[in-house]
Amino acid sequence: VQLVESGGGLVQPGGSLRLSCAASGFTFSRYGMSWYRRAPGKERELVATITSAGGSTNYADSAKDRFTISRDNAKNTVSLQMNSLKPEDTAVYYCSANLGVGRVWGQGTQVTVSS
Repeated sequence: VQLVESGGGLVQPGGSLRLSCAASGFTFSRYGMSWYRRAPGKERELVATITSAGGSTNYADSAKDRFTISRDNAKNTVSLQMNSLKPEDTAVYYCSANLGVGRVWGQGTQVTVSS
């Protein structure tokens, strides 16, 4: 089982980034997927979730109206489109799946929002 994130980087406040997560080793289309983040000195925070078929999504209050989670079950990928980024969005972002027998995590991708 493997989750590999990509797409992080340095962006100015107000900018956008699109994170992607490539999944392998499990039947991707059967499981809901999530994005989490951990900012320096803070606890890990759930950012967004999407159901297995992509029909339902949920967002943390901090992400509502700015971030969009989506998935492509044909390509085994889940994405997080982040718009209107703020300095407080700076964090390591992790892709995650709860496979029932345990939660799996990617290695994370750094997002830094700074001028």
